[in-house]
Amino acid sequence: MEKEEIKQQEEINNNEDNNEDNDVENNSNPASEDITDKEEKLTPEEEINQLKDKVTRTFAEMENQRRRFEKEKDEAFEYGGFSFAKETLNLLDNLERSRSSLESDETLKGTEALNKLIEHLNIITKDMLTIFKKNNIEPIIALNQKLDPNIHQAMMEIEDDAKEIGTIVQEIQKGFMMKDRLLRPSLVAVSKKKDSQVSSNAEKNEENREKIDEN
Repeated sequence: MEKEEIKQQEEINNNEDNNEDNDVENNSNPASEDITDKEEKLTPEEEINQLKDKVTRTFAEMENQRRRFEKEKDEAFEYGGFSFAKETLNLLDNLERSRSSLESDETLKGTEALNKLIEHLNIITKDMLTIFKKNNIEPIIALNQKLDPNIHQAMMEIEDDAKEIGTIVQEIQKGFMMKDRLLRPSLVAVSKKKDSQVSSNAEKNEENREKIDEN
C-alpha cells in the first residue's frame, strides 16, 4: 500500500511540474511574438529614418560639447588669473594703508626720511598699477561719478549741497575691473542734501499740494 501511495504522489508531482512548464511556455510566447511582430513591422525605409535620426542627434550632441569646450577654454585663457588678481589687490590696499599711517604719524611729519619712504611706496604702487594694466586690470573711475550699483558700493552719505544727490564725493577703497568682469566694487561715499534743505523741499512740496487741492 505504501508503495502505491508513493507512486501516486510522484505522478501528481510530475503532472504539476508539466503544468507549470506549459504555463511558462504559454506566458513567454506572446511576448516574443509581440517583439517579433514589432520588428517585422518596421520597413527598411523606417529603419533608415531611425538611423538618420540617431546620427543627427549624436552629431548635435558632439557639436554642443565642442562649443562648451571652446567657451571654457576661452574663459580659462581670458580670466585664468582672476582669483590671483583679486588676492593681489590686498597688497595694493596694504601699501595705501601704510602710506596713510606714516603720513599721519606726528613724529615723522615733515622729516626727510618720511618723504623718501612715501616716495618709494608711491613708486611701488605705480609699478603695481602698470602691471595690472598690462593684464587688462583697470581701476574703476568713481570720484564725481553718479553712483552705479553695478560697480560702486555706497558705504556712507556726506552732506554736500553743491553736488547732485547720489554723486560720489569720496573713494574709500578703489575698485577694479578685469576686462568686462568686476574684480571688486569701489567702496564710496555719496552726497546728500542737508537736512534743512530736505525739510525745506518737503515743505514746498506740501504747500504745492495744498494749492492744487484748493484749486
